Amino acid sequence: MVTRGRPDRPTPGTTGECHMPLTSRMLVAGLLAASWVSQPSALHAQTLFERSPTYADLADLSFSAGMIALVRIETQIPIDPQRAQAALPGYTRFYVEAQAKTLLAGRKPLGRSVRYLVDLPLDWRGKADDLEGEEVFIFARGVDGRPGELQLVTPTAQLRWSNARELQLRSLLRAAVSPDGPPRITGVRSLLHVPGALLGEGRTQIFLSTQDGSYASITVRHHPGLPPEWNISFSELIADAIEPPARDTLPWYRLACSLPPVPPPDANVSQSEAGRMQALADYRLVLDSMGSCDRKLKFRPKAVSPSFLVAARGHEQVQSPTHWKA
Repeated sequence: MVTRGRPDRPTPGTTGECHMPLTSRMLVAGLLAASWVSQPSALHAQTLFERSPTYADLADLSFSAGMIALVRIETQIPIDPQRAQAALPGYTRFYVEAQAKTLLAGRKPLGRSVRYLVDLPLDWRGKADDLEGEEVFIFARGVDGRPGELQLVTPTAQLRWSNARELQLRSLLRAAVSPDGPPRITGVRSLLHVPGALLGEGRTQIFLSTQDGSYASITVRHHPGLPPEWNISFSELIADAIEPPARDTLPWYRLACSLPPVPPPDANVSQSEAGRMQALADYRLVLDSMGSCDRKLKFRPKAVSPSFLVAARGHEQVQSPTHWKA
């Protein structure tokens, strides 16, 4: 008996392709002919699968995607490893047909039905989770000239839906397209410590370079008898400075996941050796207070232009939710 429109299941020990309809086999061939849109860098093996992404993982996937969508998987068919091996041991590549439910972000409309390839982790029995009938988020790009065919930004850029994950993802996307959203940080331009009139008083300014050339700086202030405090500004107006960003927010991601461990040697333009040492100490203070940029996914996508977040902020937009009834 076939349920939920499933194809016949392969018998144990087979790849399942002999049961794949001719149309699906042709679609798989087309998808296999195209490489991943960005060649991902595989990280060392980790104990957690792609089921527990961090905020930084979600941001990495989002900012490399041409579209982010919630889809319901209708068909999940394993691909013969002789035709297409998964990118890592312990995974199997699958051909997926899904129904689009919601387009969270994208530069182009998304059709009702989509098709793509995905690598899924295997359990101790050598089996992948059966996701047919479940809803997942996909981070993908369209394939030119092939309506409905998508390429995930990494082989595993598919995440199971949960209410908490959707809330976090929507919050990230809203912050990304906000007119006053933080730009992508590309490095440290200069840092300068200026001592104050009193002992223990002073200020360090750290000027950052950004992808779009907009302003970004960090200011660390010292007052006698008090611990240092710092803020970040993405505007030249002093009133626009904000307190140190909370963890797992977009300003935090832009800083914690982009700033180098040590600024370039020629960036420190403080006038004295003591000033240069204080500027470096203040830079480390900022990094330490934000904590590490943790990532758990085995693949990190490369930022490829254009993503849904285009360079001209005036054109950035998250699509209004588009729902279809199954």
